[in-house]
Amino acid sequence: MGFHVIMALSPYYLHTSKSSDLADPRDRALYRMFEILPAALSWVTLFGIVLASWLAPAPASIFIIAFDAYWLIKTVFLSFHLRASYRKMRQHIGENWVARLQVLGREQYRASIGTWRDVYHLVILPFYNESDEVLRGFLDAVRANDYPMERVIVVVAAEERGEEAVARAQKLQVDYGNQFFKFLVTAHPADMPGEIPGKGSNESFAAAVALREVIDANAIPHERVLVSSLDSDTEVYPQYFACLTYHFVTAEKPYRSSYQPIPVYTNNIWSAPALSRVVASSGTFWQMMQQARPERLTTFSSHSMPLGPIAEMGWWQKNIVSEDSRIFWQLLSYYHGDWRVVPLYYPVSMDANVAPTFFGTAKNVYKQQRRWGWGVENVPYTLFAFLKDPLIPRAKKFFFTFNQLEGFWSWGTNSLLIFLLGWLPIILGGEEFGATVLSHNLPRVTRILMTLAMFGMVTSAIISTALLPPRPPGNPFRKYIWMVLQWLLIPVTIVFFGAIPGLEAQTRLMLGKHMGFWVTPKYRRNQEARTPR
Repeated sequence: MGFHVIMALSPYYLHTSKSSDLADPRDRALYRMFEILPAALSWVTLFGIVLASWLAPAPASIFIIAFDAYWLIKTVFLSFHLRASYRKMRQHIGENWVARLQVLGREQYRASIGTWRDVYHLVILPFYNESDEVLRGFLDAVRANDYPMERVIVVVAAEERGEEAVARAQKLQVDYGNQFFKFLVTAHPADMPGEIPGKGSNESFAAAVALREVIDANAIPHERVLVSSLDSDTEVYPQYFACLTYHFVTAEKPYRSSYQPIPVYTNNIWSAPALSRVVASSGTFWQMMQQARPERLTTFSSHSMPLGPIAEMGWWQKNIVSEDSRIFWQLLSYYHGDWRVVPLYYPVSMDANVAPTFFGTAKNVYKQQRRWGWGVENVPYTLFAFLKDPLIPRAKKFFFTFNQLEGFWSWGTNSLLIFLLGWLPIILGGEEFGATVLSHNLPRVTRILMTLAMFGMVTSAIISTALLPPRPPGNPFRKYIWMVLQWLLIPVTIVFFGAIPGLEAQTRLMLGKHMGFWVTPKYRRNQEARTPR
């Protein structure tokens, strides 16, 4: 019944959240150095360009032109990935995944899996104070999936500290309990030692209860169970579980892989202000581009993985904020580098960040981006694990180290360099530099390069419009025009809702000011047409 693999040795740092968690003073110092590193790289870059613009304006100008050219090339490169990923996603949405499962030959199945009809899905819905509309939207979408519901186990994981959360979960059990193989309600206790209130601690508690009371109680083999960790506002598309099952049974290493859909923030997109729409769509596009580069892909938000490995490792980490990405780095460390993320190229729809007022929305968007930026806490964890584990291939260590450091450095600096600091050599360079040809040409060259780079907005506008759900009643057709023109806000959103919250998160980590979990409020002004049925 159990998950029969060669046991991995659990590293002592597996559940480390910060340097002070480590007992050895040398380990603490090393981990602390890694906590400082991302912000140090970003701030040295920003202060360096200011200082260079004053003391060496000519080299600084050449650097800015070269950097703008690099950004243009990178934008074009990523734009190709975005279009390729979009085409593949549309193809996967149109596939009949149940039919594809049915035509698989028996020789294509592993004995541990059986056939696709033997695969169970453990679906965890962690929530705090979300509305009934949000929770029922989640459950309705799961119930409407084209997959045998007698193979679906739903766990509604309430927070005990949530206002009437357990009572609401029990009402959902009455309404939905007989529509799945099992429907379980759990109440995550408040103030558990070694935990912070958040999704990771809640879903770990819920998964452990489900393993004991449903999986093992019904003698279900662990290797035939896929766990889907989904945010409460997630609404799966009609063939999500069939698509997920297909990728699981055909994966090269199904028990050493996580499975990542594409989050599209369209549940309430028609009622979201332009600011929220642009930021939400940008997040979707980034995930789409990452799907086209699976070697770089890590878990994010809603994702799935086989039960056996995560149960063996000890579930999600309970004392950090970014548990959805940390679970990848934990599994990579636990299995000595033998872990990967399989892209599904299949969407799940979620809520754009909306509040009752515009300024409330702006505040919540900033907080959400800062929380995502707090994923920088994975950098010291990963670098420390790479130094301590000689069994992880060296090439993989270098690859992920560069990707993580470059990614957070770009997040905190690139848009500031492009949109705010590119004029500094002219401002600070003095009269002597101001009289040079380079000084006169710097604005012209950077303007041309940035204009060319902005053509990427055309791709963004086209794809974001194509991803829109049906227009709800009360929204005039002309609103499509604003859905296109909203991309003119990119210079604002990428700085004030990208670089600045990202840089704040890095700086907090550098200063040891660790963040707690902030639950993004789920607000919908009206019932909208959401996931296509």
